[in-house]
Amino acid sequence: MRDGMLSDHDELWRLLRSLDDPQGLEFPTGYDSRRERARFEQLAQRLDAAFGGACEVDRQVQDASLHGRIEVPAALTATGSRLVVSISNFGGMAVLAVDNPGVWTDEEAAELLHPDDGGRIGDALASLGYVLVPEEPLWQRYNGAWPRVQSWWDRFFDYL
Repeated sequence: MRDGMLSDHDELWRLLRSLDDPQGLEFPTGYDSRRERARFEQLAQRLDAAFGGACEVDRQVQDASLHGRIEVPAALTATGSRLVVSISNFGGMAVLAVDNPGVWTDEEAAELLHPDDGGRIGDALASLGYVLVPEEPLWQRYNGAWPRVQSWWDRFFDYL
């Protein structure tokens, strides 16, 4: 697993179930949108600095459990591929994907990801209190509080 990632299977599932707020589909109860936007903007700035160039930032996410995405262009990475950081509205969770979410298994992504890139992203996330979670378990069928949600990815990282 990549450095800084929550890799304990049981701990991950405890976290996901604890964040499955039956009162909030897009945002958890007590969500502070200004604070979360400020933290997201700080992350974008730190990734720009860490990679020595401008990352592409999607700030226009609506009707979603996803707060936003930050894409590090391939030209700025040691990996040689675009890196995508997806931030959830829930629990400060983040996912790091090579190329795009859903393209590679966690094992494949770990093999492709250059350690320097993983370290830069992991450090930026950790410094702001984000929790890096593996993507692959999120592909599993969702069985929580919202009957129409299809997967755990949809629940915490997608449009609803």
